[in-house]
Amino acid sequence: MKLFYYTALTAVGIALFFVLSPLSPRLSPAAGGEAKRMQEYRVTVVHDGDTVSIRAGSFAGIPTRLERVRLIGVDAPELGQEPWGRRSKRQLKKLISESNWIVRVELDIEKRDRYGRLLAYLWGRNGRLLNEELIETGYALPYTVPPNVKYAERLRAARTRAEGKKAGLWGADGLAERPGEWRRNHPRL
Repeated sequence: MKLFYYTALTAVGIALFFVLSPLSPRLSPAAGGEAKRMQEYRVTVVHDGDTVSIRAGSFAGIPTRLERVRLIGVDAPELGQEPWGRRSKRQLKKLISESNWIVRVELDIEKRDRYGRLLAYLWGRNGRLLNEELIETGYALPYTVPPNVKYAERLRAARTRAEGKKAGLWGADGLAERPGEWRRNHPRL
């Protein structure tokens, strides 16, 4: 009887590990890239214009862990790049709040960056790609890092539309330095 109990408990533990793991199949890209088939996650923190934290799972109402997520294909101004860093963060918060802080997560080829953050495309409940919207509204630039190139053309087209409308950082008081240049000129201590 004890053997059955321990075997059943082990099986339940293994099943929970795979169900709650941030790299479980429910976080994998949906068949055909359809956002509606992806698992929904609650955004808990917007750190800046291209990084958020999501609640990766819960068991019996107890949160299991937070997962930091870096948006694929997006390079938002750093918070120190005033005023654009703050504006970019505010815009990402606005886009996420329009989905009641719930997003769908789609991965690409490479799952994590060198800092251990999950690399993902975020989809709003309205079916819109938030990475693309952030660029199209002029609050970020496209940033392609192979092998994660699934939506690279789509994100470049969003930049073209933003430039054409002179939206956000493409306007008259636009961004003085690209985020990458700013990071090189202001290294972290």
